[in-house]
Amino acid sequence: MGYGFMDIATTPSVRAAQAEMGADGMWSDFRGHREFDRFTDNEQAFIGERDSFYIASVSETGWPYVQHRGGARGFLKVIDDQTLAFADYRGNRQYISRGNFAANDRACLFLMDYPRRARLKIYAHVEKLALDDEPSLTEMVKDGAYRAKLERIFRLKLEAFDWNCPQHITPRFTEDEIAAAVSPLRERLAQLEAENAELRARPC
Repeated sequence: MGYGFMDIATTPSVRAAQAEMGADGMWSDFRGHREFDRFTDNEQAFIGERDSFYIASVSETGWPYVQHRGGARGFLKVIDDQTLAFADYRGNRQYISRGNFAANDRACLFLMDYPRRARLKIYAHVEKLALDDEPSLTEMVKDGAYRAKLERIFRLKLEAFDWNCPQHITPRFTEDEIAAAVSPLRERLAQLEAENAELRARPC
């Protein structure tokens, strides 16, 4: 059976590094089924919950570039079981990722769930679309509440994905997650303060 993500990632130099560290047998003798070339309901739900991801590209000179993308929860859209898309808004106008993808359409994405210590990594081919190329897709991915200028759409065709183990992922929480976690405590504190105020107001 194949191991799609590692089949791509394991180049001759990677195999040499694995052999040097005594880990080559772990992957050369792999007998499972991990081709992972279509998103299941599990991946689609995970992607739909994310409000950020990291995307890597490579320039003509061979230098990698990693960019952070953020937005409303679910801004990275699952179009079908092999396709993702997101709206590209104007930022600092360096256009490094855009330029890199014009020369080499390969990308690697990392999607993180820090509270649950989960990481989904994705190999994909990136296609740049003008806003009027596919109006229905533009309408699907754009965020009408976001005030930045929408410049283009990026569509990503899945090559392979894989899940990483939770080792070394430090749990982190957003403001919304923290607020939801402490909300019961705030409500209980308000209740106790009201009870204390009522007791103090009673005549001796």
